[in-house]
Amino acid sequence: MKRPENQRQKETKRRVINFDRTVSTKENLQVLYEDNHLIIVNKRVGDIVQGDKTKDKPLSEVVKEYIAIKHHKKGNVYLGVVHRLDRPTSGVVIFARTSKALARLNKMLRDKTIQKTYLAVVKNTPEKQQDTLIHFLRKNPKNNKAIVFNSETENTKKAILHYKIRQKLDNYTVLEIDLETGRHHQIRAQLSVIKSPIKGDLKYGFDRSNKNGGIHLHAYKIRFNHPVKKDLSLDKPLEISVFAQTPNDVIWNCFLHNS
Repeated sequence: MKRPENQRQKETKRRVINFDRTVSTKENLQVLYEDNHLIIVNKRVGDIVQGDKTKDKPLSEVVKEYIAIKHHKKGNVYLGVVHRLDRPTSGVVIFARTSKALARLNKMLRDKTIQKTYLAVVKNTPEKQQDTLIHFLRKNPKNNKAIVFNSETENTKKAILHYKIRQKLDNYTVLEIDLETGRHHQIRAQLSVIKSPIKGDLKYGFDRSNKNGGIHLHAYKIRFNHPVKKDLSLDKPLEISVFAQTPNDVIWNCFLHNS
């Protein structure tokens, strides 16, 4: 469906930056939704969701700082990490602001009732306009990479995704991807197997890296029922549907302009 013309004009008027290296801070945090139980943000390429061996400040700490300042909170700020995105990727990330919300969101993840949709810019156009990919993945901790198998073998987990071609650009193709399972590097590994590696993803077969160290994989939409709040007019859980703006670079902006 075409975006309204005024929205398209607004999007394409962004000052184009080739491979933006900006990371999130409490001042520039891109908040997509916030209430007493949840906060949803648009993760930038290079943000790390939760602390690791790099010791870089994680996005979770940035969000805590933002909440403390905005709501004048003294002392520790509670924040639960619901799910993660790989550091080179961008897009929607949910954090829980209460333990009740965290417990219920974790259950929703296990029950697969949180719907995640991604956009990926790939090198080669898949043979099929749309398809379901089913593989079995095994994580190799030595190189932090997912090994893909066509059938179940020892220590593998089933991985399912659904894709469709959204747009063909001059040198790349944009895919829309719905995840049915959430495995380690799932989208990256499965697209690599069908000879459509994601732009910038050296680990999974693309021939060169992006200058900012990122890859063109963006979590652009998430939909779920609020873990606590209800839609009083309908007497059912409040539905949350959030979209995240794609990063500001030439390829993503070309996609936006033609959508």
